[in-house]
Amino acid sequence: MTENNIYAIKVDPHFATKAIHCGQEADQWDSLAVVTPIVTSSTFKQKSPGVVTSFEYGRSGNPTRKSLEKCIAALEDAKHSVCFASGLAALDTVIHLINAGDHIISGDDVYGGTARYLRQVVPTMGLEVSFVDTSNVENVRSSIKKNTKLVWIETPANPLMKLTDIAGIRKVLESRRDILFGVDNTFMSPYYQRPLAFGADIVLHSLTKYINGHCDVIMGALVVDREDLFEKIKFLQNAIGAVPSPQDCYQVHRGIKTLHIRMKEHMRNGLAVARFLESHPHVDRVLHPGLPSHPQHKLALKQTSGSSGMLCVYLKGGLKESKLFLQNLKVFTLAESLGGYKSLAELPSIMTHASIPQAHRELVGITDSLIRVSVGIEAEEDLIEDLDFALKEAFKEHN
Repeated sequence: MTENNIYAIKVDPHFATKAIHCGQEADQWDSLAVVTPIVTSSTFKQKSPGVVTSFEYGRSGNPTRKSLEKCIAALEDAKHSVCFASGLAALDTVIHLINAGDHIISGDDVYGGTARYLRQVVPTMGLEVSFVDTSNVENVRSSIKKNTKLVWIETPANPLMKLTDIAGIRKVLESRRDILFGVDNTFMSPYYQRPLAFGADIVLHSLTKYINGHCDVIMGALVVDREDLFEKIKFLQNAIGAVPSPQDCYQVHRGIKTLHIRMKEHMRNGLAVARFLESHPHVDRVLHPGLPSHPQHKLALKQTSGSSGMLCVYLKGGLKESKLFLQNLKVFTLAESLGGYKSLAELPSIMTHASIPQAHRELVGITDSLIRVSVGIEAEEDLIEDLDFALKEAFKEHN
């Protein structure tokens, strides 16, 4: 029995075909190119003044970008996808869907860049933000106000791997259809989770991470089914102008073709690493939704079709041991970001989540002993050997 057989939601059996073919049909190009061309033109000829065929200006639309957007939409089983210069540019566009005076409910455990944006930028736009533990649906219900217009979650959350019941949030919002519901799906990719199917209005991806998967592009995307949302987001993409380059779109398109292969390896390696760390004497606890020890393991089995390579580990030490551990890694690279073929590890308290106020970090559990790990697709044995060596070195004085 494979690991995926324990999940209620099954992986889309056509996912690989969609990733390789959708939006990439050769017949759409005059050249009949099998590989999507990189179209670098900043402007496009009009047949007569104001008569546009398919494209007008590079910010408004681009053939390479459109091809990628079609593919991403297909992978989420959605009608539309819109790409941006970064994941935060995509989030900024979501915020522009609501108005000054409105209220946002955000998860209290979110990516450091998202937290910084919501805490330090969004309030200057006349918007109110409440940070709540969305892993308990009742916290969302009790935080809704008359002016609430957006609920924003990550599941799994970054970095603490907390899960939120997407269908449960949708049920809470059923009587308030004026509230938009957005899910950052970066940690899972559409291969293992499709939030629109559970009632989300908007799905965000940092394409930089798993979807591109090669640590060489900064990009983001929004995915929607609703036509009204697509029209608004498309307008904002053009009006704000935070669009990706054709070259970056090509890079993501290339990476996406192996997403299904990479995600299987990320899951296999991630579980192996999580199980090893959970049994290690220098580890206090491991947070990985695929482990039965995860407090929301049953929700993971119900809502997803697998797990990625993301996990967090609390060491039995403090800042000194965490630094020594990270400095002694050889196969894992001490670096921010995640979701690439290369294994990465970092210390959120002084790296990715350093911009979050210390009191809030301590409240939610982002301590100096918390290590975030992005398990890549290297050999499983080498990854475990590397972690074991670094742990022994970090705790040498304790032996």
